[in-house]
Amino acid sequence: MIKYKLICKECDLSFDSWFASSQEYEKLKKNNFLVCHSCNSKKVEKTLMAPGLINNYKIKNLDQKNIKLKKINIKIKEYQRLIKDNFEFVGENFAYEARSIHYNKKKLEKGIYGSATSDEIKELKEEGIETETIPWIEDKNN
Repeated sequence: MIKYKLICKECDLSFDSWFASSQEYEKLKKNNFLVCHSCNSKKVEKTLMAPGLINNYKIKNLDQKNIKLKKINIKIKEYQRLIKDNFEFVGENFAYEARSIHYNKKKLEKGIYGSATSDEIKELKEEGIETETIPWIEDKNN
């Protein structure tokens, strides 16, 4: 199968059409079977088209991006493991616990981690409470 972009020389309508082969197009053209579906003119011609080629460069680039993404995900999971092993999980209470530690000067054996909204993080920073945000990938195996 081959697709050609056709144009009607009478009404300038441009449209695509599929043919079994280039020879089939030529046969239909020669027998005046190509007709514009807008004005019924038989003055229909092929126009210039760019071929649809497979770009090996794009495929290679995509593979390299996938490899980089996998490496980044592995590194994030390593950081997550480090955080889980060395910090206390406080869940949704992160902002409250961070303020508690900051204002009460509470000494902890471990730091904390959890989740907070972007507004809560902004408020903590405005209060001088240092926080860091990292991407978190949920472990699908658990």
